[in-house]
Amino acid sequence: MIFQQALRRELSFTTGGVFLVLVTIMITTLVIRILGFAANGAVNPEDALVLIALATLGYMAVLLTVSLFVAVLIVLVRWYKDSEMIVWFASGLSISSLIGPILRFATPLIIIIALLALFVWPWANRESTLISQRFQQRSDVSMVAAGQFRESAKAERVFFIEDLNVDQKEVKNIFAAESKNGRLSVAVASTGFIENIEGGGKSIVLNNGRRYEGLPTQPDFRILEFAEYSTNIRSKDAIDPAPRDREKTVMELLNDPNPIAANPNRAELLWRVGLPLMALGLVLIAIPLAYVNPRLGNYTAMFYAILVYLIYSNLLNLTQNFVSQGKISVLIGAWPIHLLALIIAFVLIRNRINPSLKWWRRQLPAALAKAKQ
Repeated sequence: MIFQQALRRELSFTTGGVFLVLVTIMITTLVIRILGFAANGAVNPEDALVLIALATLGYMAVLLTVSLFVAVLIVLVRWYKDSEMIVWFASGLSISSLIGPILRFATPLIIIIALLALFVWPWANRESTLISQRFQQRSDVSMVAAGQFRESAKAERVFFIEDLNVDQKEVKNIFAAESKNGRLSVAVASTGFIENIEGGGKSIVLNNGRRYEGLPTQPDFRILEFAEYSTNIRSKDAIDPAPRDREKTVMELLNDPNPIAANPNRAELLWRVGLPLMALGLVLIAIPLAYVNPRLGNYTAMFYAILVYLIYSNLLNLTQNFVSQGKISVLIGAWPIHLLALIIAFVLIRNRINPSLKWWRRQLPAALAKAKQ
């Protein structure tokens, strides 16, 4: 049918365009935030691109939900504004004729949203946390780089090596500063080498250098000359942190034996399942919400759409917090918001079917409404 083909084509192009715009905004925001973390030493600058990609994947379900909702609104608002809806209504179609084609277009995207929320969201969060934690737990071995001042993870030690021969494990022009027990110790030497020690660790051995200990203004300040001075480079095993509820898989959320984590796990599962249901509710609400008087030609529907989305998403997050805190049961929090969205969509669609009738008569079946007249 021409009507369904035109609707599907415009929905596809508009959804893709809106999604690209939202992804661009998201990536720009993530670049600013993650580069700020890298500048503060919270993450490795070399991992910035990976972290941006993982964060974008994690929020892909939310972006698709918003894209689908906004695309339906934009297409129908334009049809109303350009009087195309009047043409379709004059051809014998009604607003209820939009429900089937729009749902057939939205169903595959809603399924993708569900898969992203259930599987991709926790995986992306888990990988981002592991990358950040491993950088925080990095060993001092990673600090050894020629021509660079490198700081330890706890900012208690600084190394500078002008030249490094990896094959022969030789280093030249070494500077090592360490703060311990409130005292500053600085060692410098022209040559040295890296050696392995027991337990898998490493140390840098400085040859024929000087060591300055303490503050020059204090009486206990010392200058020592040494033939050989060894400073350990601590090697730490990266410990994977325990996953948070947003990083757990669906099976981990369901089978977690910890009773303390039961409510947060249920709340997280409630949010993941609620996201595709919210997408469905928003699509149905968008059909009647897109009505625009062609004579006025305004876009007040977009204002109401933003308001509806903010209320819906905040109610979903609020329900998640209540379930996480144990204030309400997950069975009670799972359905009221989505049921309310479906009721609102049903009432608004009924109101648009025959706007000449009073609002309460629009909710009655057609035969009963005629009898009332």
